[in-house]
Amino acid sequence: MAHPHPPMLAVGHSPPRLALGLAALIALAAGCASRADAPVPERIEALLPADVLLLGEQHDAAEHQALQREAVLALTAKGQLAALALEMAESGRSTARLGTTASEAQVRTALAWNDKGWPWQAYGPVVMDAVRAGVPVLGANLPRARMKDAMSDVSLDVQLNEKALAAQQAAVRDGHCGLLPEAQIAPMTRIQIARDRAMAHTAAQAVAPGRTVLLLMGSAHADKALGVPQHLPTELRVRSVGLVAGDAQRTDSFDARWRTPALPPKDYCASLRAGEKPGA
Repeated sequence: MAHPHPPMLAVGHSPPRLALGLAALIALAAGCASRADAPVPERIEALLPADVLLLGEQHDAAEHQALQREAVLALTAKGQLAALALEMAESGRSTARLGTTASEAQVRTALAWNDKGWPWQAYGPVVMDAVRAGVPVLGANLPRARMKDAMSDVSLDVQLNEKALAAQQAAVRDGHCGLLPEAQIAPMTRIQIARDRAMAHTAAQAVAPGRTVLLLMGSAHADKALGVPQHLPTELRVRSVGLVAGDAQRTDSFDARWRTPALPPKDYCASLRAGEKPGA
């Protein structure tokens, strides 16, 4: 879905005092990473080292795309960015063969960009910053042509534990505003899991020693308990950030939350209630 979220759609044995001191330092670092007034480079630094860094956005929050761009600039300034991977383009698409002077048209063609689903005006600047820095931009999402097969792939039902699967099914139900027929919950959940697995695969393939793959996606996909982190190799150092508009309390699991101003109230389910068929 290209709609906003929501809806969706220990080393050794340290002495006790030392352990508490280390815990306090870790908590302090996490706090710095989520402080609204900390510059983005400082927030990024607090999350490193990381093989894969996930930024989970609300798709209609322009401030989130601005933060993503700052993250790219912070990582490229350090020579740290191995690749920029995107939910907004399909896996198999890449700018790796383009030079740093490639035009926006060339980049959009290389990524088979779908402007209707993902407005280039919103995502183009962060993509082009990576291209200009000589960093490959990778499509990461499950290709639409593979979604039908994913719907009937029962092996996807065991990719999450029972609790996480139930939570993912509930998220799919809520993400479709309670209007999706119950018989479609399991197939649509499989698509969500397949998308998370595809994005994880793209990110894992792009990992480079000493550098960081930055993966941009909707916040539900960045959830450590349900989303992409569940499908990444356990040996990778993975950090996940939830970009949150306003002060809403969230139950998602992230390493840090970066808050931005609240958006004007919007009924995301209005078009569905009016008879629009829920999509993938």
